[in-house]
Amino acid sequence: MNDNPLTPSVLPVILCGGSGTRLWPLSRSGFPKQFLVLSGDDSKKSLFQQAIERTQSTIEAHASLRSALIVTNEEHRFLVLDQLRELKDVQATLLLEPSGRNTAPALTLAALCATERGDDPILLITPADQTIQNRPAFDVAMQSALAIAQSGAIAILGIPPSAPETGYGYIKARGDEKVQGNGSRVVERFVEKPNLEAAKQYLKEGGYYWNGGMFVLKASVWLAALKDFRPDILEATTRAWQGKTSDANGDALFMRPNPEAFNAIPSESIDYAVIERCPGSRFAIKMVTLDAGWNDLGAWDAVWQVGCQDAYGNVTHGDTVLDKTTNSLVYSSTRLVSTVGVDSLVIVETADAVLVADRKNSQEVKAIVSQLEQEGREERNLHRKVNRPWGWYDSVDEGERFKVKRIQVKPGASLSLQMHHHRAEHWIVVKGIAEVTNGEKVIRLKENESTYIPQGEKHRLSNPGTEPLEIIEVQSGSYLGEDDIVRFEDVYKRA
Repeated sequence: MNDNPLTPSVLPVILCGGSGTRLWPLSRSGFPKQFLVLSGDDSKKSLFQQAIERTQSTIEAHASLRSALIVTNEEHRFLVLDQLRELKDVQATLLLEPSGRNTAPALTLAALCATERGDDPILLITPADQTIQNRPAFDVAMQSALAIAQSGAIAILGIPPSAPETGYGYIKARGDEKVQGNGSRVVERFVEKPNLEAAKQYLKEGGYYWNGGMFVLKASVWLAALKDFRPDILEATTRAWQGKTSDANGDALFMRPNPEAFNAIPSESIDYAVIERCPGSRFAIKMVTLDAGWNDLGAWDAVWQVGCQDAYGNVTHGDTVLDKTTNSLVYSSTRLVSTVGVDSLVIVETADAVLVADRKNSQEVKAIVSQLEQEGREERNLHRKVNRPWGWYDSVDEGERFKVKRIQVKPGASLSLQMHHHRAEHWIVVKGIAEVTNGEKVIRLKENESTYIPQGEKHRLSNPGTEPLEIIEVQSGSYLGEDDIVRFEDVYKRA
């Protein structure tokens, strides 16, 4: 960390919302793409973890680093926490939204939090679901952006377009003669997502850049601009922030705005609420070129583009065997996937769903997700293996009046004290030690021991050991849905 008091204080703001529907079936609302290991400069880290490390290392090199603010939703708080704990020396506060209200309220929460004690740090704002392949180039661009923000202006990162892309908004910057000393250009205007002909014209004319959704500005500048352009959002978000509650989980702090007040905030993006209104206003806005192998991985075709392609243009993951296959993405999660004589396909296999698509049409996966939602199918939201704050469960088999789950509980963790109206459960310990509350009795079970939970009985499963606990749960009854749970006590505040 840079301890020079003359250097700016910079706070990373990681926007960690969204469901990544175009990367279904791997990305789902219960485990969206930002938490997946897909690509980028470290194949063992998720996109969210890469965003944290990338911004933190850049700030440490040029400024005084403050603890990160991560804006996410209640449902994903323990996913965020688990992935933060896998990183070293990362401190963060989680701002938990009770519902999605787009990015302008999210950033406003972060700015209110940052200025609550009279401070005015620079906010480095980035989505959690992008990849950067050239870290040194990212560092150079951010250094320029930090200098712009320190002067009181707004810095936006612009990505040189490599194709006439219709899925991005564009930034129109003034010509080369207007390049500033820090490598920035004055932003002339913003352009909505264009049609194909307009996008081709932008590339021909030059001076147009993709808007990657990364901004650097002082917290006070954001709040002042929002007061000018959208005072309704500022007032509503301030009311929600004033009614906040907070609690800690280990080293992390959870902060929750008032749910009723937050749900009343107008839903709007950072761009529409403020950024696109700045050119020509009293709020100076400059663009820094980011030529660093940026990709937002908005569809499976983008994952193929940034992946490690073999001599035949194929990108593979997991257990795959390919023959006479070219220019394809083949992703296996649980079993062998083989292809013969195909070209330019996307094939993604998970435990409960398989996607096969023409690579050039991979954006249209969202239509499948919409259809699943209309039909009320659980594959829209959850994988067969579902993460929970205490561990995970995997529904390995089910049929009429029965379901079989494999359950793992973290050391020291505990499920809620709960009851089911419509099912009974049999538990068999596979590994570790289980502490079982069953009505008035509390017993301990070792490997190969089992117990029975009658229908309607209060019960709880805990792991008192230092190693993960694994059990097999066999449910039987007239209804086996996940909503047949009545919680009485819960350390994760779900009761």
